[in-house]
Amino acid sequence: MPEKDRRRNIIVLLTAVVVVSAGALLCVGKPLIRFVSDADVFRGFVEAHTWWSRVAYLGMLIFQVVFAVIPGGAFEVAGGYAFGALEGTILSVIGTTMGSALVFLMVRRWGLKYVLLFFTQEQLDSAKFMHDEKRLYLVAFIAFIIPGTPKDLLCYVAGLTDIRLSRWIIITSIARIPAITISTIGGNAIGTKSYLFAAVVFAVTQLAD
Repeated sequence: MPEKDRRRNIIVLLTAVVVVSAGALLCVGKPLIRFVSDADVFRGFVEAHTWWSRVAYLGMLIFQVVFAVIPGGAFEVAGGYAFGALEGTILSVIGTTMGSALVFLMVRRWGLKYVLLFFTQEQLDSAKFMHDEKRLYLVAFIAFIIPGTPKDLLCYVAGLTDIRLSRWIIITSIARIPAITISTIGGNAIGTKSYLFAAVVFAVTQLAD
């Protein structure tokens, strides 16, 4: 393909991604957050659509990771009060891991220009520790297991490193478990109206951050 045509195709693709991302946030992201944040409505949806609700929830998680402008905490809490702490944790780990893998592959395909559609250069510079080739796997694991780290940003940065997809999936799926478990336990407490316990869980999470 001629260089001129290749550049034109890249520009068209990146423009489409920007438009789709903005539309995703305004038309899908915010309504989804409102939907999962209403405990009674979301639990009613789960009860009425037993298996489909699980598939839909996984789709929401993947969508949130890919479109990193959408905050993900609400979805994990919602998983706890809709599915319970155990199932909510399992579904959340699966969904976010699938989203991470998809992001990884897209970054490997389109490179830095794609990442800069969602994050600034300053944000990428803050994650330079991910480029330590000698300790890449250990650093990635620690970064994901610590509460409060920008995990969506790290998913995009990982695609720019030499880390293998298979190892990235293993690392992120295991390292996400503690933080997700805390969120789903808190969500489950809200669902069972154990508000004091939920407040304690989320207070501990904030202190850990």
